[in-house]
Amino acid sequence: MLIDLHPEPADMARLVIEGMGRQPKQLPAWLLYDAEGSRLFEAICEQPEYGLTRTETALLDTRAAELAAALGPGVVVEFGAGSARKVSPLLSALDPAAYVALDISADHLAPACRALQQRHPDLPVLGICCDYSLLEQLPDHPALEGHGRLGFYPGSSIGNFDPAGARALLRQFRQLLGPGSRLLIGIDQPKAVQRLEEAYNDRAGWSEAFARNLLTRLNRDLDGDFQASDFAYRAWWEADHGRIAMALVSQRELEVRLAGRCWPFAAGEPLITEYSYKYGPEAFLDLAATAGWRGVGHWSDPAGDFALHLLVQADSEQQRSDR
Repeated sequence: MLIDLHPEPADMARLVIEGMGRQPKQLPAWLLYDAEGSRLFEAICEQPEYGLTRTETALLDTRAAELAAALGPGVVVEFGAGSARKVSPLLSALDPAAYVALDISADHLAPACRALQQRHPDLPVLGICCDYSLLEQLPDHPALEGHGRLGFYPGSSIGNFDPAGARALLRQFRQLLGPGSRLLIGIDQPKAVQRLEEAYNDRAGWSEAFARNLLTRLNRDLDGDFQASDFAYRAWWEADHGRIAMALVSQRELEVRLAGRCWPFAAGEPLITEYSYKYGPEAFLDLAATAGWRGVGHWSDPAGDFALHLLVQADSEQQRSDR
């Protein structure tokens, strides 16, 4: 079953106008994930330079039993489910009461849920198309009743948010999951700058195609008149912020019409398509603590490139210790 809570076009226009008014111009990363964008991202994940997905998938495959024991029973709620391929080992080990997939792309979510249902025929599966960063509560549904909730947020997607936004998102997850819930989250960790920049500038050009597809979507959905040839794709490491910046950079002075307004670009001005922040274990747990979460488990690959953190709500743990 699929519940469609996708943002209305007016909401999309409002967010785009806000983003275009920033300095530098920056649009919400979820806009990248229409049907074509989701397809292109799947191709990125298969590139030799982009090891994040392979490393995380291997961790989930090899440590599924440990992860399931640490998570305990409940309903698995996956944020940004995408193709929903990573969660299968967890579902097999957990045997949860139900699985709920949240994703921004209905075109991508529906087939992903169907494929997952075929792999787990006895598992209740529910898809919710939404911007989970703005969702105030999960909809009422029998699959969500009477069970604790186990959050799953793979892919280091929290890196698309600046620290303040990541903190707000983690608080949002507390609200959506409810008291006493747990959250398993994937975090891409700092590594050599050359490796990071190569991962977001793959030789086959999928990262560039992914970014350029954003212009196609803006032209289609918000009456834009972007010309792809006016922009070049770039991705670079910003050491002061601990993040990769990805942008479409204007090649000349120009003006673009979008969402009923005209937007000037200077030559060399970037339109940020997304950031990807990288966190070491201590830095991430410090961030999580400011949002009311406490780390109780940590799994990493031998090279330390990627980590899975298990978080519990700090106030819930305090209440237990006070009893």
